[in-house]
Amino acid sequence: MNKNSEKFTLQGGAGLMEGLIDFPKQTPRGIALVAHPHPLYGGTMDNKVAQTLARTFVGLGYVAARINFRGVGASEGEHDHGHGETDDMAVLLQYMQQRYPGLPVALSGFSFGTFVMGRLQEQLVAAGAPAERLVMIGTAAGKWDVAKVPADTIVIHGELDETIPLKDVFDWARPQDLPVIVIPGADHFFHRKLQHIKGWVSQLWHTRPEQDTATAA
Repeated sequence: MNKNSEKFTLQGGAGLMEGLIDFPKQTPRGIALVAHPHPLYGGTMDNKVAQTLARTFVGLGYVAARINFRGVGASEGEHDHGHGETDDMAVLLQYMQQRYPGLPVALSGFSFGTFVMGRLQEQLVAAGAPAERLVMIGTAAGKWDVAKVPADTIVIHGELDETIPLKDVFDWARPQDLPVIVIPGADHFFHRKLQHIKGWVSQLWHTRPEQDTATAA
């Protein structure tokens, strides 16, 4: 936390949720939500990958918000296997949209957080208000039924990920014809490789993959 950050509490489905907002120096151009890794295995909103995502989006001009999932830190309730956590992320989104009406929304997550954000995007699509774009780090394919994502989603995975094998991510991405950025030598937590997350997201954020004209037609 720094002078450009704000701690807050928000009422969720299982009680109060502890959160943190990081602000860009300029007027925000969008809202970015960040979802942290699995609560039962030490995941918190202060996880280094989650922090890296928040800082990256702040650098892109977004106001970045994250919460501790149920039962983590000062957040009340118990782990709900991604279901209640998705609902709580939807509450966070509504809160941020009330504070910053009319801004585009980006969703990002790490590990278990990718499962949550995939589910949230499904809900937003069904409501006719999908997120602008998604970032999936250490996508939890194979461990959870991660939703299909838009073709412009930025997917980054570690070559040596021991928690989510790269093969499982390829198996999830292949039917979607979805590119995967592989960081050589990176483990699940991207030890000493966090700069690659910031670099690739920053580089790719304002670009979109070219759409197949036959598909577009």
